[in-house]
Amino acid sequence: MQGAGAPRRRGPYSREIGALGRPGVILLTYALVTLGLTCLFMRFSIMPYLTRRLGLDSVAFGHLQTTFGALQLLGGPVLGRFADSRGARAAFTLTFLASSAFYLLLAAACSPALPGVALLYATPLPVAFMQGMPVAQMTIADLSEPQELPAALGRLGLCFGVGMIFGSLLGGTLSATCGMHCPATVALVANLVGAVLSFTFIPVSTKGASAHDRAVPAGGPQANVFDLKAITRLLLQSGVLPVFLIKVASSLPFGLFMVMFPIVSMDFFQLDAAQAGYLLSFFGLLQMALMSDVLHFCLLMPGLVFSLCALNVVTDSMLTKAVSAADTGTMLGLCATVQPLTQTLGPTLGGLLYRSFGVPVFGHVQFAINLLVLLVLWRQPVPQKKD
Repeated sequence: MQGAGAPRRRGPYSREIGALGRPGVILLTYALVTLGLTCLFMRFSIMPYLTRRLGLDSVAFGHLQTTFGALQLLGGPVLGRFADSRGARAAFTLTFLASSAFYLLLAAACSPALPGVALLYATPLPVAFMQGMPVAQMTIADLSEPQELPAALGRLGLCFGVGMIFGSLLGGTLSATCGMHCPATVALVANLVGAVLSFTFIPVSTKGASAHDRAVPAGGPQANVFDLKAITRLLLQSGVLPVFLIKVASSLPFGLFMVMFPIVSMDFFQLDAAQAGYLLSFFGLLQMALMSDVLHFCLLMPGLVFSLCALNVVTDSMLTKAVSAADTGTMLGLCATVQPLTQTLGPTLGGLLYRSFGVPVFGHVQFAINLLVLLVLWRQPVPQKKD
C-alpha cells in the first residue's frame, strides 16, 4: 500500500468528479473557455473604435493596452497558484466574475450619459483575474492521462478558433447594427451565466481526479498564492526554462503584430469595426512577409497561425508534464503570461517598429526570431522529462 506522500502512477480513474462525471466536466470546460474567448474577441472588435469615438488617440489606446498586459502579466502566475490551492471551481468562478465586472464597466463607458473616458480607464481594474484559458488548461491536464494530454490541449486550440470566429463576427456585427454598447452587454450576460455554471457544475478540485505523478494530500495546508519563490522554483526545474523561453521567443513577434492590429486595421487597411471583425474571424477559421492589401494578408496567415497553434500545444504539454500534478495550474499560469508580456511591450515596441518601418517589419522580425530558435534547437535539443 502506498503511503500518504508516495508517488502515484497514472492509471485508471478511481472516481468520478462532480455531478457531471469526468467526461461532462471536460466538455463543460471546453464550453466555458469557448464562451470566455468569444466575449474576449467581441471586446477586441470594439475597443479601438470606442477609444476613437471617445476622442482618444492611438497613444492613449496603446497606454490602455499596456495596462491590460501588465496586470494580466502579474495576475497569471498568481491565479494559477490560486487554482492549484483553491481548486478549479473557485478559479473559474473568480475569472467569470472578474470578466463580468470588466464588461459592466465597458458597457457603461459606451453610454453617452456617463463619463466614458473615466470608465474606460477603469476597465483594467479586474483584468488581472481574467485568466480563463490557464484555468481550463489546468482542469484538462488534471483530468487527462499522459497519452491524452496533447490531444486534449489541442482541443482548447479549437475552442480558441471558435471563440475568435464567433466573437469577432458578433462584435463587429452587433456594434454596427445595435451600437457599441451591445457587444459589451451581451458579453456581460454571458460571463454571468459562465460564473453560475462554474459554481454549480465544476468540481471544487480536480487534483487527484486522475492518477497523476503525485497525489495531492486532502485537507493539507493551502499554499500561499503570492509565494513567488514557489513560482520561480517551477521555472528552474529541469527541462522547464528552455521550453518556456522558446515559447516566449516564438510567440513574441506575432503577439506584437496582434497588439498593433487594431491600429493597422484602421490606418493601413482602412477597415471599419465590422470589417475588422470579419478579418479576425478568418484568423480563427485558419487556427508576415510582404503585404500590400487584405488579400495578401489572408494568403500569408494560414501557415503562421497553424505553426503557432502547434507550438502552443507542444510547449504546454511538455511544461505540464515536467511538473507535479499539484503545480499544473501555476505552470499554466506562467504560460499564460506570454500573451500579456507581448501586450505590455507591444504598444511601445510595436508602435516604434510600425512607425519606422511599416507593416512588413513584423514579418521580418518573425522570420529572424524563428530562424534563431531553429538554430538553437538544432545545436542543442531541449531536455524533456520522461513519464
